[in-house]
Amino acid sequence: MKTAGILLAGGLSRRFGSPKAFASWQGRQFYERSIDAIGQLCEELVIVTRQELVDRFPKELHVVTDIEPFVGDGPLAGILSGMEAIEADRYIVLPCDMPFTTEEVMRELIRRHHGGVTAVEVDGKRHPLCSIWDASVKKGLRNALENGQRRVMIVQENHGVRWIDGHELTKNARISFENVNTPDILERS
Repeated sequence: MKTAGILLAGGLSRRFGSPKAFASWQGRQFYERSIDAIGQLCEELVIVTRQELVDRFPKELHVVTDIEPFVGDGPLAGILSGMEAIEADRYIVLPCDMPFTTEEVMRELIRRHHGGVTAVEVDGKRHPLCSIWDASVKKGLRNALENGQRRVMIVQENHGVRWIDGHELTKNARISFENVNTPDILERS
């Protein structure tokens, strides 16, 4: 079974003030920390970003932008674009703004994946972009985008998403799955 990684790094980072993929914590940029978390768990990895950020990533990385006609259509477009860039049986999806997630946590999430879509929930807050997607959902994902549906959780629900309690994956679930949307979160960490 081939597993591919999709690193989502195309958000606008309005609240953060600069592209989060290139923010640093403990000497590593967020995109590097995300690669650390999923890179060893997959045979191939692709970073999906905005056109204006492509050249900021090292040339040796596989970096793509959203496929036509879904350019700028949000995380769902990024997931589909990653699936189109690499053929695999399943995809590990991770947003670049979760720099505290580790390989051990993601390995456990994969272990608990049993088909369709699996995602994380912590204390009632859902993290739909920290997820595993089977290739079989690609057609439904494309259909949703073609019909104007851009909400990740709606598409996940349509594919019978299984929500995993983050506390079952790590003792530090609140930290591991925290989205760094503003610079002050880094100052507290």
